[in-house]
Amino acid sequence: MATAESPEESGVFPQSSPAWPGPDLPPGTLDEATIVARAQDGDLTAFEHLVERYQGRLFRLAYRMLNDRGEAEDVVQDTLTAGWRALPGLDRSGAFGGWVYRTATNRCLDVLRRRSAHPEASMDPAGLWPSLAVQSADPHRTAEIAAEFECLTRALAELPPGQRACWLLRELHDQSYAEIGSALGISPVSVRGQLARAREKLAEAMIQWH
Repeated sequence: MATAESPEESGVFPQSSPAWPGPDLPPGTLDEATIVARAQDGDLTAFEHLVERYQGRLFRLAYRMLNDRGEAEDVVQDTLTAGWRALPGLDRSGAFGGWVYRTATNRCLDVLRRRSAHPEASMDPAGLWPSLAVQSADPHRTAEIAAEFECLTRALAELPPGQRACWLLRELHDQSYAEIGSALGISPVSVRGQLARAREKLAEAMIQWH
């Protein structure tokens, strides 16, 4: 892959690029493998399209793992910058999505290893769960939903990092056991076990809250 400028130099980060259909093609006609293949050939516009596709997903994963907006933004930027550099080494154009999820997860785990074992005292449940937030005409119900999200946020923060990653990747990012195992460097059987323990602990926390 030969290109004269990096994503940082071209302005890919932190702004999203416009939708990119490719030359002479309407939006939505290019599959991801084709876009990745073009990016591997040095097409920066193709890579900008991948940034647009993945940066929101990766930010939500990192924010839920770390409970810190600045650290989550750093993880996403580092992951996507590394993704540009890693493109030539990907043996399959369909491997990019798995690579960025794996890299972002491991960068989050590195941050957590450097931290204290104590969960954050102050969190932003609305920011952690924007796609799940529900507004009700009943203000009491709205307050109850917000309290449930806060309880879930705190319970998630108290999980061991590996269990937290398993739960997030499975429940909110729809990753397979094999994909999660690849991200964490464990077997699918171990993923299943960690996920079961995470679900049990979260269910217990929600029962206690009620």
